[in-house]
Amino acid sequence: MAGPKSSSNPARLALVGGDTLLGKEIQEVLEGRKSRAVVIGYSASGEGNFGEQEGEPVYLEPLDAKAVAADDAILLAGSVQGAQKAYALAKAAGGRPTVIDCTGQLEQQPEARIVAPLLGDSRRDAKWLLVIAHPAASALALILNRVARYRGIERTVAHIFEPASERGKHGVSELHLQTTNLLSFKPLEKTVFDAQLAFNLLPQYGHEAPQKLPAIEQQIERHVATILANNPQPGLPMPSLRLIQAPVFHGYSISAWIEFSSAVAIGELREALASSQIEVRGPDEAAPDTVGAASQSGLTAGDIRIDHNNSRAVWIWIVCDNLRLTADAAADLVSELRGPRA
Repeated sequence: MAGPKSSSNPARLALVGGDTLLGKEIQEVLEGRKSRAVVIGYSASGEGNFGEQEGEPVYLEPLDAKAVAADDAILLAGSVQGAQKAYALAKAAGGRPTVIDCTGQLEQQPEARIVAPLLGDSRRDAKWLLVIAHPAASALALILNRVARYRGIERTVAHIFEPASERGKHGVSELHLQTTNLLSFKPLEKTVFDAQLAFNLLPQYGHEAPQKLPAIEQQIERHVATILANNPQPGLPMPSLRLIQAPVFHGYSISAWIEFSSAVAIGELREALASSQIEVRGPDEAAPDTVGAASQSGLTAGDIRIDHNNSRAVWIWIVCDNLRLTADAAADLVSELRGPRA
């Protein structure tokens, strides 16, 4: 990627999955930043289909080579089919337009480069396929990056609590239906999770679930490892982590245990952790939660405690809006798109 476009020439973007939760969040962030980007929405699959725009039904044209020829980037926020179609189009055109994968569905492609704009990593020298790191991976890596400036880290253990919205509209809807059906003693919908999530915590989904929780956990691990490998601050050890599906609609919660090379002073640790991307709450403030994190950029950390059994270790509670974190990353990459085409 090269320098930013001229302010007089706004970016032209194709958004695959403009009607998804993530797609709508991306559009909201772009509008909030007054980016002036021209966004053309496509269905999640990239095929011609009927959708909704400002509450009105509209026909979404199919994604094809002619449609994206003048675009600066294709943003992917839809299905695997839509991602594969956009990849094939861009590859056939020699890597133009740039593809920004906000879903991680193309990370195994040879041209893919995982990027974490939350940490200032936009990989400007990367190829044309940019894969935004999983929001939980970016959040955890940012926390480690900040606290490592205070003191050397020996080891980290993190429990990551996954929201239903990471499974899109269907995940949110299924959690809602399960909750209402349980309260009215009706059978449970189990298409997405193939297990009872309402009033429950899941270490894994049911056997018939279309996605597997361990596979998502492994993706987060890969992305954390990639981010730390590209970190200008060397020596950060890879954290041990576990992903748990929580019965919440939106927002990640992370409980991180971090052991340092020597004893910790909580006040100094808070100062090291605080930044423009991380709000740190003190002991007299309410502990952060996912409800308060909704539609907020960056992370909120709080309830920081020294481990009673280890003076060199601390517990940190972190929350973030998963959709906003990814949408902010996409908007950051859009702001650095190439200049006008030749």
